[in-house]
Amino acid sequence: WDKVFQKSDKVDHKKVTFHNRYGITLAADMYTPKGTEGKLPAIAVSGPFGAVKEQSSGLYAQKMAELGFLTIAFDPSYTGESGGTPRYVASPDINTEDFCAAVDFLSVQENVDPERIGIIGICGFGGMGLNAAAMDTRIKATVASTMYDMSRVNANGYFDAMDADARYELRKQLNAQRTADAKSGSYALAGGVPDPLPADAPGFVKDYYDYYKTPRGYHRRSLNSNGGWNVTSALSFINMPLLAYSGEIRNAVLMIHGEKAHSRYFSEDAFRKLKGDNKELMIIPGASHVDLYDNQAGVIPFDRIGQFFLEHLK
Repeated sequence: WDKVFQKSDKVDHKKVTFHNRYGITLAADMYTPKGTEGKLPAIAVSGPFGAVKEQSSGLYAQKMAELGFLTIAFDPSYTGESGGTPRYVASPDINTEDFCAAVDFLSVQENVDPERIGIIGICGFGGMGLNAAAMDTRIKATVASTMYDMSRVNANGYFDAMDADARYELRKQLNAQRTADAKSGSYALAGGVPDPLPADAPGFVKDYYDYYKTPRGYHRRSLNSNGGWNVTSALSFINMPLLAYSGEIRNAVLMIHGEKAHSRYFSEDAFRKLKGDNKELMIIPGASHVDLYDNQAGVIPFDRIGQFFLEHLK
């Protein structure tokens, strides 16, 4: 058992693999409720951005399996135990495809009802999940927890502080790094969560440190716990807005965010674009961004998430 959370005695666990449309093998942990028969509703889970399935996504998947769903928590392409080279690349297209590939996999399992499949995206994979839901009509219900819009944060910086000139300077730096990488024959890493933690680090960076860099959440395969993403991963996000068609999602969406999270504006703004009476934004009083990664603070609304899926995967 190589997870950062306790194993549940209410579910069966096994490792599985499947392929995405780009030929990359994805590795996942499958959680199945014990003593069930027939075809189950299923949920695919991924995120946070730079985490692995042994961290938050596995916890969410195991909790949902305890509530009666067959679930998988998967490592995105180029990370964790999933395939793809070079390592530690993020892509708005490929990481959205990873969710759709998880739906492919779940759809053909003998014990899954292909008409009752949902997804959970955490942090940066909340944005990928919304993009997948906008594209993949097989996804009947989507939960985005403590969502980051990775296109927006890369293009505009935190709190939209960057203008076009700052963006141009960033592009110059990133493309200079591409040339340096081409010369060296390898890809420079951006670094994970700062360690040691600077004294003047913002509160949310301290929260990341408390999760990724301590026994609470550290995992040897997690990018954020170690060397981080490739520096040049940011380039494609700058030019490719993930949430362009989120207003066309017809199936149900539940967005969850902490009241005190630095990232709360991502969920609030994304929620404004959603249409229909099957969309909900749930703000958790007093919760930070990272409080929704694990349940140390006891504020992840697992029962509400389960109820949401029961309602919309029927």
